[in-house]
Amino acid sequence: MEQTVQVGLGERSYPIIIGAKVLQRIGGDLQARRPGKRYAIISDARVAGLYGGQLQQHLQQSGLPVEMITFPPGEASKNLQTVATLASTLAELGFDRKDALIALGGGVTGDITGFLASVYMRGIPFVQVPTSLLAQVDSSVGGKTGVDIPQGKNLVGTFYQPKAVYIDTDVLQTLPHVEFLGGMAEVIKYGASIDAGFFAWLATHRESILALDPVRTIPMIMRCCEMKAAVVEQDEREGGLRRILNFGHTIGHAVEAASGYRINHGFAVAIGMRAVAELAVKGGIARPEVATAIRQLLEAYGLPVTIPVEFDLQTLRAYLQTDKKTVGGRVFFVLPEQLGRVRISDEVADADLDAVLANTF
Repeated sequence: MEQTVQVGLGERSYPIIIGAKVLQRIGGDLQARRPGKRYAIISDARVAGLYGGQLQQHLQQSGLPVEMITFPPGEASKNLQTVATLASTLAELGFDRKDALIALGGGVTGDITGFLASVYMRGIPFVQVPTSLLAQVDSSVGGKTGVDIPQGKNLVGTFYQPKAVYIDTDVLQTLPHVEFLGGMAEVIKYGASIDAGFFAWLATHRESILALDPVRTIPMIMRCCEMKAAVVEQDEREGGLRRILNFGHTIGHAVEAASGYRINHGFAVAIGMRAVAELAVKGGIARPEVATAIRQLLEAYGLPVTIPVEFDLQTLRAYLQTDKKTVGGRVFFVLPEQLGRVRISDEVADADLDAVLANTF
């Protein structure tokens, strides 16, 4: 039941390989592709304990020299100090430009490893092995890397494509349910912003998806990767079209940062999607039933649509102004016109935004 989606970027094109037990076949595939002469698996300590030894063994059985390097789990590690520490470890181990990195983990690990690969020795190859649903359907594909600084999320980063993405759907069985739900927010994002038919399919197959039925989860992940690949092929560096993938993220990132990252990324995006749908209705861009449908599907999957922790409106507003999509002091929002179609606009009335944000608490 293995599937492959190709990200077509000329000489930098790469495959996304999706299916059960893909982890066991990575060694053989890397032996054939040879992105590096030796490898460093970069993983947080929790994921390394689950899958690091297994992946290291598979690579060694394929005749590939490999090291394991770990860092503490969580968004708190997604910073320049972690990158510096990992780079120092690579240098101590003698890694050079002919070597490669393997990002084994969720979105935090993928972002850190991709950024590290883009700057170490001025750029070395890396591959993605995403172990969370959120990373499998979104952050592992497209080459966006980055770390957080106190002023905001992902404000320091690069565009740097992997050589391949290996998605093993079996790892979802050990993913905490709350993290799976966070990933479903990104899945719903694709339906709400790009494909109304997919949005309806998610509503129809909710029970089997939540039960992790591979008959549903594999095509679900594949469809998300197809949509992400199609957008990236047209706009790799987020000059225009790719910004539609930020649906729910402008407010979502502000919620995430203002909460001190107590709210996970997917939950924050869910809150952001509900908020911008309401904002679109207030601005006369969307009919009320569009916002209702988005809210109902989010709630059907057990996702929050309001902020479950306390912080003030001014803090949220301040983080909105530092969002990396802000241009000339104007905050841009991805607003739904209807299911499956969005527009990017900074023409949002302050009174409407304040009303929507106040309703987010």
